Amino acid sequence: MPRPTALVVQNFPGGGPGRWQDWLGETGLDCEVVEAHTGAPLPDGLAGRYAALVILGGPLMPDDDARAPWLPAARALAREALGSGLPYFGICLGGQLLAQVAGGEVRAEHGTPEAGSTPLTLLPAVVDDPLFHGLPEQVTAIEHHVDAITVLPPDAAWLARSTTCPHQAFRVGSTAWGVQFHPEVAAERIAHWNPDRLARNGFDHGELLERARRDEPAAAEVWRTVAHRFGRLAANRG
Repeated sequence: MPRPTALVVQNFPGGGPGRWQDWLGETGLDCEVVEAHTGAPLPDGLAGRYAALVILGGPLMPDDDARAPWLPAARALAREALGSGLPYFGICLGGQLLAQVAGGEVRAEHGTPEAGSTPLTLLPAVVDDPLFHGLPEQVTAIEHHVDAITVLPPDAAWLARSTTCPHQAFRVGSTAWGVQFHPEVAAERIAHWNPDRLARNGFDHGELLERARRDEPAAAEVWRTVAHRFGRLAANRG
């Protein structure tokens, strides 16, 4: 029997699934990565082919169709996942896309930019959340964004916030999650970030890397747990 597979949508060259792919694989869920930014076509639908949908990050707005002509198809897949209950996990742009298609709002270059390892506070709704329950109340995650979700979808479960960006994690329905941060990115990835771009937003490259390395062991344990829970949910569905 073939193993269950998640469709993973990659939106820019440096934005692959990273360690998320390995962690999902540990649960029996394979990943089919479509590099949509290269022109690789997205499938017309998910039913009967995929056990989950994962949409990754990128320096785009979720409706930036002129620069990213594959986004209408990505939004259609997200809507299908929401409608069918297929497990969905959206990271950064993917989380913003979920917020938008489910009735929330996203704004470009809104609020305070975040980069590097960032403290997050988990909120009361995590108590019965399938992915976030039982995690430490204070965690860290890698961030790299200037855009932000300003309004969550109606009836969304609000799961996490940071000091400067309220909507860091949320759930729509029972099987769709969006996060603003990057659980798939390990600390060493920061070594390859553009120092000049970081400086323009007020960040010191060396300090970001040092802090992320310090926080990495605890953060990796937390996000591996979340990935395993999502992978098992998808692999065991049906």
